[in-house]
Amino acid sequence: MGRLADRIRALFGRGAPLLHVAGDVGIGPVVILVHGIASSSVTFENLVPMLEPKHRVISIDILGFGRSPAPVDAEYTLEEHVAALHATIRSLRLREPFVLVGHSMGSLIVSRYVAVHPAGLSRLVLVGPPIYGTPDEIGDRRVRTRVSAYLRAYEFLRGNKDFTLFNAGVLARLLPIKGVFEITEKNWDPFVKSLKNCIERQTVVGDLARVRVPIEVVYGGLDAFIAPGSLAVIEAMRNVSMHRVEGNDHIIRRRLARVVAAAIG
Repeated sequence: MGRLADRIRALFGRGAPLLHVAGDVGIGPVVILVHGIASSSVTFENLVPMLEPKHRVISIDILGFGRSPAPVDAEYTLEEHVAALHATIRSLRLREPFVLVGHSMGSLIVSRYVAVHPAGLSRLVLVGPPIYGTPDEIGDRRVRTRVSAYLRAYEFLRGNKDFTLFNAGVLARLLPIKGVFEITEKNWDPFVKSLKNCIERQTVVGDLARVRVPIEVVYGGLDAFIAPGSLAVIEAMRNVSMHRVEGNDHIIRRRLARVVAAAIG
């Protein structure tokens, strides 16, 4: 951790930047919401109203997205995302255990966060986690083939900027929540680097193996970002409970939000 801290200080100066706290509503047990790549706290538009009557709900924009800082020299590694999230949570001075919720790439960020900063957490909730093990380490040939295809697709998106920006714009206009998916010139660098360094080079399985609190995994049966069979490795973990929501895609629509709210408790 010493060398990691030195690298973080070298990049961010005295310490990691504070992220934008987009929402802090309600009174009760604390729930912290962390969105994924190419998005912002609007990800949780349908979830927050379900939690607010019984919880203090804190929504945070991750590094490089929403209204959070986007350091020009950042590589958007998992360590950098976690360092910024940790600095922000510490700044909140929470006095009681909290539930941490991550959606999409946010699931990978919060999994690493809990693995290295376990104090204060009561429950971990992963929503639509894009879990892709290293193909060489996947025993099932069919799953290995599917995961390899996803990774090749992500590499193509990173290497073809005009194609990606155009199609992202088309998709964004079709989605039910404004701003829930945005890839633009402004966030292109955070998007490309986060995709490569957090999603394609992920460590989520090893991180979750270190987590001791209950883990709830909620995902849509139509989620196109989950490779079929890829969740089996975490489903087998002793402290993991799985919740599949039929008819839902990657977006936290109301049906999925109700299941997430129930998993939070």
